[in-house]
Amino acid sequence: MPKTCPCGLGEPYESCCGPLHHGTKPAPTAEALMRSRFTAFALGNEPYLLQTWHPTTRPKRIDFDPDQHWTHLVVHDRTDGTPFHTTGTVEFTAHYRYQGEPQELHENSRFVRENNRWLYVEPV
Repeated sequence: MPKTCPCGLGEPYESCCGPLHHGTKPAPTAEALMRSRFTAFALGNEPYLLQTWHPTTRPKRIDFDPDQHWTHLVVHDRTDGTPFHTTGTVEFTAHYRYQGEPQELHENSRFVRENNRWLYVEPV
């Protein structure tokens, strides 16, 4: 496992996204879930990604491309998504390298909180 968490907060993985990935702590906010999902993509953690994907939009599996390496995340904005909300959005840019070339994915993602768990729904 990486020493510094890929999510961009600069914290050690084991005290940042690690507890979310191990199921010992739920994501308290939509942004925390977004960051933990980026880290799961960076680490190839398919079970966590599927578990945190809303069942209405969840794929059957995730096809990780071995030529794609997620490098860092920048969160630009968020709307709602706190422990006091049931919905929220997070706008971000996920940077990666594809076949050695720098690329980026810019998205505004929609999240819902059901049964006290944040779930990724879809891009807005």
